[in-house]
Amino acid sequence: MDKEILLNHLVTAVLVIDQDLKPCYANAAAEQLLGVGSHRLVEQALPEHYQILGVEDHILMDAVKASQGLTVNTTTLVTLDGQHHTVDLTLIPLDDTAKMSLLELRQVDQQRRIHQQLNQDAQQQAAQFLVRNLAHEIKNPLGGLRGAAQLLSRELDSPELKEFTTLIIEQADRLRNLVDRLLGPQRPTQHSLHNIHQVVQKVYKLVEVALPANVQLKRDYDPSIPDIEIDAEQMQQAVLNILQNALQALENTGGEILIRTRTQHQVTIGAKRHKLVLTLSIIDNGPGIPPELIDTLFYPMVTGREQGSGLGLSIAHNIARLHSGRIDCLSSAGHTEFTISLPILSVK
Repeated sequence: MDKEILLNHLVTAVLVIDQDLKPCYANAAAEQLLGVGSHRLVEQALPEHYQILGVEDHILMDAVKASQGLTVNTTTLVTLDGQHHTVDLTLIPLDDTAKMSLLELRQVDQQRRIHQQLNQDAQQQAAQFLVRNLAHEIKNPLGGLRGAAQLLSRELDSPELKEFTTLIIEQADRLRNLVDRLLGPQRPTQHSLHNIHQVVQKVYKLVEVALPANVQLKRDYDPSIPDIEIDAEQMQQAVLNILQNALQALENTGGEILIRTRTQHQVTIGAKRHKLVLTLSIIDNGPGIPPELIDTLFYPMVTGREQGSGLGLSIAHNIARLHSGRIDCLSSAGHTEFTISLPILSVK
């Protein structure tokens, strides 16, 4: 088998660079990581293809010129399109005469994300189990309370007294609706092929109508993404919930929200690896999520807002899970990114 074919099957980004840090070869994983095609990669020096790398350019250049190896663990890589990655960097000398070195960039945020997702899913399911049991305990006496109020209302002649029974019935209905929202969708529904952009566009138009004057809503779609099997209504709900969170984050400061779609290859979701995955990202430049909320962000009733219900992200997370996908969140001051990842199944 051809060596280039073998290298293109690696999940580790591999580049061959010269002493000026100009690549002469990049495998498919390097293209995917940097978001740049191999033809463009070899036209310019490597630093032109990323915003930040946690190793200074002159250190890499000196190591290549001296034919020395270099290893840097868990360093930061920010690509030109703003993607943040944590990578292990290894530089291996290849040719003393030509001053060429092999550069490996191995993503470790993937392993960390897998561990976080498995842990998050286990905790989420435990929380959902608790909520379901609690919901049944609440709904049974609530139904009895509502029924008793209806019977009492029929026996009363005074309109003033009937106002009280009406209030009881209204509040019982409100609590029942809250419990139903807490439960959210529990089982996979019928999925059919949809264009993800048509689904997202419905939410875009809905939000755009009531968009505050100090907030900009932008789109960056990849038109090459194939149709995907989803429940369109559920996916609209998940996207809307995340968008509403972004809008709430910007309500005082204003700012920008970007909806972006991309594909990624060889992505692990849960314990399963998928050849092709859709990533739907919603990015805002608001103040960011408080660090103490990050680990419990998708739990029911967890919110950083005084008037928030804490249900939107929990429901979105559950919808992604029912689609065999996941939701990730990266947040810091000025950059909060929620990404829904969904497997794209090959259509035979």
